[in-house]
Amino acid sequence: MTLTNTHSTVRTAVLAGLALFGTVASFSATVSPAEAAAPRYTAKLSTALEAPAKKVVNGVVWNCAGDTCTGAVDGARPANTCAKVVKAFGKVATFATPKGELSAEDLQSCNGAA
Repeated sequence: MTLTNTHSTVRTAVLAGLALFGTVASFSATVSPAEAAAPRYTAKLSTALEAPAKKVVNGVVWNCAGDTCTGAVDGARPANTCAKVVKAFGKVATFATPKGELSAEDLQSCNGAA
């Protein structure tokens, strides 16, 4: 009878360990890549910055290095976000969204915010 209880206890411990491992693995898999997978805007500045810069634009952190700035999609119309980026960092040559680049007309309007 003791042998049966020992096997049952070992089996329960192994199953509990596997369940815990699976829970931790699935939790870390869903938490870690969320930041990297967020849709991004990319702005190419008309004039490169002298030093890297980081600013909050429309509630989102934008990072710029050289002539390239990136920030997460903030829920506003891309043309509105572009205008705020121009106010923060200077005129842009291009402004790309996950769905493509702004039109020449939208870009001209965006740069008018400077």
